Amino acid sequence: MKCWIMVAAACIAAPLSAQRSLRYELKVGQETRSADLRVPRTRAANETRRPLVIALHGGGGNAANAERMTGFTALVEREGLVVAYPNGSGRRPRRLLTWNARHCCAFAMENEAADVAFLSALIDTLVASQSVDPSRVFITGMSNGAMMTHVAAWSLGGKVRAIAPVVGTIFGDEPAARAPVRAIIINGMRDKIVPYAGGSPGGVGPDTWRRDARPALDQGAYWARANGCGLDPRRDSVRNVVTYRWPCPAGREVELHAVVDGEHAWPGGRSGRRRGRDGVSASPNATELIWAFFKASP
Repeated sequence: MKCWIMVAAACIAAPLSAQRSLRYELKVGQETRSADLRVPRTRAANETRRPLVIALHGGGGNAANAERMTGFTALVEREGLVVAYPNGSGRRPRRLLTWNARHCCAFAMENEAADVAFLSALIDTLVASQSVDPSRVFITGMSNGAMMTHVAAWSLGGKVRAIAPVVGTIFGDEPAARAPVRAIIINGMRDKIVPYAGGSPGGVGPDTWRRDARPALDQGAYWARANGCGLDPRRDSVRNVVTYRWPCPAGREVELHAVVDGEHAWPGGRSGRRRGRDGVSASPNATELIWAFFKASP
């Protein structure tokens, strides 16, 4: 059985009964957008509102790909969180989907997909229908999804508490963020698609991007400025990870983890490309690292 509910100008379809797996469809402008949802079967006795993690797939992926790659669903019951895996847009339903991150990527960029409006409506819908805590909304994503994570964070202001872009980038012409957002950023130092040092993307079609990537550390510098932090990060190195932490006010932390042997993949997760061509670093476990950062958000 399904019910149709109008919430914040977004028409959704969701099963009435409590289930672990749900599908949401939202009308955004003239487009119908979708997201797969994972909700805990049980609720703690003192729990009133749950945190939400939105996990964005990479370019050419989809919701199912993001779920397999990140493994966030394994935390749903343990941590009592709601996880949403939205689908980007493309010429074919649920195949080769992308996000409109301004200078990337492909179909969504070329057609100026209303992805910020979609994610905003999704947040409003889940706050209303799934007891999501509006003060604990977090966004993460890989590659093109990481780029979209940045765009959503600076566009949506106080709706997003913290972000975790993984193997993503910014492009050097970003607008000022509307509100401070805590940020944990992960990049691979051997990444050839989104080069750690910045520059032209490798291994993708010529029409995929419109502008070269900035060096990875520029992401941290952007959010350090937005959050009123100092611009000289402390550098620490443990095993295969070099970590940069900017001096920030409490609750506005910014850190970047550079995985020395990391390629264009989700560390500790599964390869996002066919035939496993991405080298997946065994450590750190990006999902656990990201959730620990999100969970510590005041």
